[in-house]
Amino acid sequence: MAWWDGSVGYEIYLRSFQDSDGDGVGDLEGIRTRLGYLEKLGVDLVWITPFYPSPGADHGYDVADYTGVDPLFGALEDVERLVDEAHERDLRVIVDLVPNHSSDRHPWFQAARSDPDSPYRDYYVWRDPAPDGGPPNNWVSHFGGPAWTFDERSGQYYLHLFLPEQPDLNWANPDVADEFDRILEFWFELGIDGFRIDVAHAVVHDTEYRDNPLVGDPPEADAHPSVVFDAYEHRYDQDRPEVLDVYRRWRSLAERHDALLLGEVYLLEPSELTRYVADQDGLHSAFCFPALRTAWDPEDIRTTLTAAVDAGAGALSWPLSSHDDPRAATRFGGGESGARRARAYFALLAGLPGIPFLYMGDELGLDDGELAADEVADPVAVRNEGQTGRDGSRTPMIWEPGDGFGFTAGEPWLPFGRNRSDEQTVAAQRGDPTSHLEAMRALLRARRSLLDLAAGGSVEWIGGSSVVAYRRGDALVACNVGGAPAVLETGAAVDVLHLTTPDETAQMDGGTMTVPADTTVYAAVTPG
Repeated sequence: MAWWDGSVGYEIYLRSFQDSDGDGVGDLEGIRTRLGYLEKLGVDLVWITPFYPSPGADHGYDVADYTGVDPLFGALEDVERLVDEAHERDLRVIVDLVPNHSSDRHPWFQAARSDPDSPYRDYYVWRDPAPDGGPPNNWVSHFGGPAWTFDERSGQYYLHLFLPEQPDLNWANPDVADEFDRILEFWFELGIDGFRIDVAHAVVHDTEYRDNPLVGDPPEADAHPSVVFDAYEHRYDQDRPEVLDVYRRWRSLAERHDALLLGEVYLLEPSELTRYVADQDGLHSAFCFPALRTAWDPEDIRTTLTAAVDAGAGALSWPLSSHDDPRAATRFGGGESGARRARAYFALLAGLPGIPFLYMGDELGLDDGELAADEVADPVAVRNEGQTGRDGSRTPMIWEPGDGFGFTAGEPWLPFGRNRSDEQTVAAQRGDPTSHLEAMRALLRARRSLLDLAAGGSVEWIGGSSVVAYRRGDALVACNVGGAPAVLETGAAVDVLHLTTPDETAQMDGGTMTVPADTTVYAAVTPG
């Protein structure tokens, strides 16, 4: 049994979690001071977004040194101290690894750009222009525009599936693979418990660089970058068969250190996830992003989760929210109703095989922070006029009432949002049994009992109408995705263990259970 089996994960967006030095930016020491909070919350596994030296074009996902720490966030000694103290509290720590691209300020790319004969030239993807002088193919960037930038000095284009400041690495070059072996080993030796692998499905590209097929009509010129990206079938720039060879190689390194490889496999068909985890010779787990895209609709949730469980072979991770997507409370309607639904949905995910993940602030019932157009910082919004970025989910954590909300003594790098209030803070919710925070703590305690009942059992879907439900062993999980109480035929007598709404009860009548609206029930199937 691996240490992550049965774990609950918690994502920390480093810039926004806790500032320890008053500069308005979250840092490693800030995380260390909040480890007690995470321990009491009941999570087991902490994922920290990048802290490497970076120019910050994409807030740390443009890495200029893979084995360093940006002074903005601390020093290498702060990583060691954080990891050591986390381990003392039985918390594991994984960190982001960004192998698809580096920063254009990385010494590798600086050498590659300045000298076409440099041995580092082939660390990146360079191609001659098309016959008309334009980009080599029709690949587009996630952040808008072509995925190619022309280099005047050499007369070639370089590839970047994200910003021009994030040139893609060339994984067809074995020297790149050797470099990353050294990078992984460096952090494993320091004590890191694994990696969340950024855009894990896109590391390897088609070596012929063929055009991606267009799906339907060409997108409008002013369409959101995500709409443009989705207008193509990404047959050649991502999800290539060869990508698994990278993770098979890393698996041997990780197993020597009992470390987790968790992939950001951002593919929205559950069946596409299967090959990343099914054979268990590469990634240990992959995030199930289809589950993060569901509406508050029973059929949508039921269809998505049944397909994902079938595809995932028990090796998926279930994100409730993330720094790249709207928060669950926002997706499910906002306000108190959205928060109640988000907690119920998390309970539904948390009973499935795999690792459920909270995103910082989910436990408070937070929805997206409301920012003005001139307050945005995400390059998706800054570089594409009139478009919405990801800042709403990245606003700083709110710890206590007052100026700075206990996050910072200075000016926060990103505003908290007009919809934040003192009543939402950790301090205001702590100890109140009706609060989102205490309800989430109670849920995580109940989940441990539920997993004992599940005992590794396979998922058997039951129910219908507005109730999405399943059994695992002697555990039953039922989520009412509806606006009124609904009856579930349980097929057996059950004892109710937990409801995600503290002021509600689940009524039993023989082999039927009435589940309150927007609520998940954990129950134990009784013998007889």
